[in-house]
Amino acid sequence: MDPENIVNITHFIIVGISSVRELQLPIFLLALLIYLFTLGGNMIILVLVCRDCHLHTPMYFFLANLSVLDMSSSTITLHMVLTGFISGRSTISYGGCILQMYVWASLIGLELLILSSMSYDRYVAICKPLRYNMIMNFRLCGLLASVCWVSGFLQSLPHTIVVIKFSCYESIKINHFFCDILPLKYITCSDTSLLDYLILASVLFHLFFSFPLTFMPYIFILDTILRIPSNIARRKAFHTCSSHLTVVILLYVVLLFQYLKPGQENDLESSKLFSLFNTAAVPMLNPLIYSLKNRDVKLALRRELKRFKSSY
Repeated sequence: MDPENIVNITHFIIVGISSVRELQLPIFLLALLIYLFTLGGNMIILVLVCRDCHLHTPMYFFLANLSVLDMSSSTITLHMVLTGFISGRSTISYGGCILQMYVWASLIGLELLILSSMSYDRYVAICKPLRYNMIMNFRLCGLLASVCWVSGFLQSLPHTIVVIKFSCYESIKINHFFCDILPLKYITCSDTSLLDYLILASVLFHLFFSFPLTFMPYIFILDTILRIPSNIARRKAFHTCSSHLTVVILLYVVLLFQYLKPGQENDLESSKLFSLFNTAAVPMLNPLIYSLKNRDVKLALRRELKRFKSSY
């Protein structure tokens, strides 16, 4: 479809992960499996953190925030793949598309900020253990989480406002599986220079603010760990940080490849793969990384299962 410039947009057509008809059922089943696993895994972590008093610590408070983010990001993006296959319709209203784009961009920025807060928490726990409870009190944790949530949803507002002001589009087909900024930018016939500057500014903000805030504490953490005389204590400290560091590395590598490469319309296929990793793989891996490698979470799960069995 390549008509004249369209001024009054009422809806968009989502192309999806693949336009090959034979792949629609396998893609649907895979997306459904990933979504259910993501929802179930993160819900288990959220319930355990809320119910088990042993997990009422700053580390698990931020982990609960991360679980909420993972469930939200998967729901707002993968639901287009699932409902599109079931209903046979792959359309989204103009307002729904803008809202989806705004929330997705907000959640990505928010997750990077939450990971920075978790990094600071690990720094205090390992480098200042005697003052940990005094520094990482409930008030500070609530303040950090509130700043992250508010900042995440504020930083994507300028991008959204610019997209809303786009006056026309060359097509109503979005070559993606949900409404994202880059696919919309490629089909508009309006000037996108301001949006390009805003995207670059966001990337630079996270590269020179969120990234150092997340990784700088690990320089001090590593220095502290290497000075621990006991091998067992040193191993335990490494184990405590490895889960968080794994998630951070995964997310930053994917985002840097996605948004720092030269932007061209024919790059959308690779952009889809990166987005699929962010919306499906990372939220699905988080429960595995934080639960299978975490002794406290595994013990909490056993206690909860025993409590459940004893009630019947």
